Amino acid sequence: MSKSDPPPSYEESRQQSYGPQQHGTYPYPPYGFPAQPGVYTGPGQAGIHPQPGLWQGPGYPSTAMPSMMPSFIAPGIFSSNLRDAEDVSSTGVWESMSVRHAFIRKVYLILAAQLFITSSIIAVFAFVEPVRLFVIQNPALYWASFPIYLVTYLMLVCCEGPRRRHPWNLILLFIFTLTLSYMTGTISSYFDTKAVFLALGITAIVCVIVTFFSFQTKVDFTSCTGLLCALCVVLLVTGIITSIVLSFQYVPWLHMLYGACGAIVFTLFLAYHTQLLIGNRANSISPEEYVFGALSLYVDIVQIFIFLLHITGGSE
Repeated sequence: MSKSDPPPSYEESRQQSYGPQQHGTYPYPPYGFPAQPGVYTGPGQAGIHPQPGLWQGPGYPSTAMPSMMPSFIAPGIFSSNLRDAEDVSSTGVWESMSVRHAFIRKVYLILAAQLFITSSIIAVFAFVEPVRLFVIQNPALYWASFPIYLVTYLMLVCCEGPRRRHPWNLILLFIFTLTLSYMTGTISSYFDTKAVFLALGITAIVCVIVTFFSFQTKVDFTSCTGLLCALCVVLLVTGIITSIVLSFQYVPWLHMLYGACGAIVFTLFLAYHTQLLIGNRANSISPEEYVFGALSLYVDIVQIFIFLLHITGGSE
């Protein structure tokens, strides 16, 4: 190269350093990075300037490149998580409801078996005349069954262990059902057969109405525990006074009044114990207490029948 020769241009010096870079009409980008439309790749592209935020250098990815989690996917993920949480919550609610419904079905199946046994024993005492006369002539059998009734009742109500331990809870409940059925049949023997079946029919109607009312109403009977206890005390005092008066002289209206009061009080107790099974009131019982639930409803229904029997029937 002579001194008169002009110095090579920038493009010529680039070609001498890197070799030919022409491929068609587009130059190869330096440093081995692929060319992108509109991205600055160095000199040699006159009039092409880098756009803001699109500088492609070594080790720095373009901000226009999609990230690992695009922003439009994030709301979908969060909403999916919320739906999953709602599904878990609703699943828990539905599982709780299914457990409660299974518990209610179990209670009413046990109650149906108890009422079937009681109705059958009452029918025997009402229709079989020798049995009826034998019970009337031997009242000591009634009082002999009372201690069994009291012991089994206290064990089932007061002792959580026997009440929840299978199969002892069902065995105790069966013994209690037989004892109370016998005592109810003995009481029915002193009344006319028509009065007994009339009381049975009224009891069935009352129980169906109270059950549907307790499930549908917004009135919470479980929050009226104090009132029901006070009514129990009033009924107890009224029963003592009635027994004393009737022991000296039989007063029909007093007898019927006591029966009406008892039927009303135990109808309220039936509504109270029915709502304890539902689980969405102020007070409820555990699904493990199916024996206690069946026992409570059974005693209420039997007591309603006995008090109605005092209203519908005349003592022989």
